[in-house]
Amino acid sequence: MALSYVERLQLWVMKAIMAFLYALFWMLTPRPRADAPTKVPPLTNPLLKLSATQLAQKIRRREVSSVEVVQAYIDRIQEVNPLLNAMVKDRFSAALLEAAQVDRMIEEETVGGEEDLAQRLPLLGVPLSVKESFALQGMPHTTGLRSRAGLLASVDAPPVAYLKQAGAIPLGVTNIPELCMWGESHNRLYGITNNPYSLDSTPGGSSGGEGSLLGAGGSVIGVGSDIGGSIRIPCFFNGVFGHKTTPYVVSNDGQYPPCSGRQEDYVSTGPMCRYAEDLLPMLKIMAGPSAHKISLSQPVDLKKLRFFSVPHDGGSPYTSPVDKQLLQAQRQVVEHLESDLGVKVQELHVPELKYGYQIWEVFMGLPDKDGKPPQPFAELMGEGGSSVWAPWELVKWMLGRSSHTMAAIGLAMFEMASGKPSQFILQQKEALERRLEELLGTDGVLLYPPHPRLGYKHHHALFTPLNFAYTGIFNTLGLPVTQCPLGLSREGLPLGVQVAAWRHQDHLSLATALYLEKAFGGWRDPGDP
Repeated sequence: MALSYVERLQLWVMKAIMAFLYALFWMLTPRPRADAPTKVPPLTNPLLKLSATQLAQKIRRREVSSVEVVQAYIDRIQEVNPLLNAMVKDRFSAALLEAAQVDRMIEEETVGGEEDLAQRLPLLGVPLSVKESFALQGMPHTTGLRSRAGLLASVDAPPVAYLKQAGAIPLGVTNIPELCMWGESHNRLYGITNNPYSLDSTPGGSSGGEGSLLGAGGSVIGVGSDIGGSIRIPCFFNGVFGHKTTPYVVSNDGQYPPCSGRQEDYVSTGPMCRYAEDLLPMLKIMAGPSAHKISLSQPVDLKKLRFFSVPHDGGSPYTSPVDKQLLQAQRQVVEHLESDLGVKVQELHVPELKYGYQIWEVFMGLPDKDGKPPQPFAELMGEGGSSVWAPWELVKWMLGRSSHTMAAIGLAMFEMASGKPSQFILQQKEALERRLEELLGTDGVLLYPPHPRLGYKHHHALFTPLNFAYTGIFNTLGLPVTQCPLGLSREGLPLGVQVAAWRHQDHLSLATALYLEKAFGGWRDPGDP
């Protein structure tokens, strides 16, 4: 079906604005010095190359102290954060005190021993990083808004609380885009975050600070949230693992901005980590009393699964063509699954995916069951006051007087031009939902690119802002998806693939991630030559 008049107008306006912004940024962006570092240095401490599961075991067995582990991560953050600006506020002194308490507790443990500790406190003594949009007691909780500067969280968000109760020790909070609604972790409060593999590139968003710190080896496990790809895109750009959980399994409470309209149906909180074996135990902890909703303890025989591969969205006018290196990486996954497991991977072309962006936009704007629409982005930017008027904010930005980023202003302007949902798009979503439910069932796994492009240079996401449709469509469908690294491109940037399953079948994509880590090497040290 051809685009409607309103859709054509939106696309034309968007492309015109993007062309103007591209020219403006090209003129204003300073060029890096010839002698400036291009990526973070390699890891040297062997403790940084162990999974959280391995670290917890070594701490319980007294093979290493929690203080040693926490100090190793503090040292690494202090080494790389000046290059990355990933952690925006630390709690190093408190973390070291908590680590010392862990070590004393283990020394004094007389009942139950190691097995009891593993059951009660599976992450005892392991460092943790947290996305700044989550409440972490005593830490900033601003989501990058200048109007919220100085605001500290008085409690922990539930998933953070569960991880702390399992023994994890938070080191600090990490950077995000303004109000979490952009693919570049940049705001006027904390500045911009860099990618550890290419310092002049973006780590993605909105969990970009988490992705950057994890990819650089400055964290081993982290907490992220995802409403359009905000876990998966940063995990892809930074070469780490992440999981978008089936909705309503992990609590979304304690985040800012809060959900409105029907957004609760599409947002997911989930784990981010460097090692695939940490995904499932983290998710089990973060889900708390809702862990029973997904069969995390159910064994998975990959040879009995049905695998499907979709190489692209079919040519949407809103998205870029998929990079040839990403297509090749996905083909290599298919070939390996077929040769090693003896399964047949069916390649599919799903025509409804071509409307992925329009579907996401329509459903994100739907009212809740009481008919109340989602809170406008311009109103959120105003933070308790009147809504910002985007054209005026653009003028202020050009004069260097705005408290908001160009991305946030652009989103507010785009919101002004949004039209009413079309019946055709609603039908496409329903058809896609039926197709994937029949296709995947309880034993199907789908491979799909995480993004059409490899890592962007800073601010270049402004020129192709709708490429997140490759991840956003799964939010609208409510499917669990695990993002898996697949080595590095010729340019040294991470490659990767999304692994999706049907609702509440999270264990299938998590098991596939473990397999792909062994097959393709998982996370790579960005500092290696």
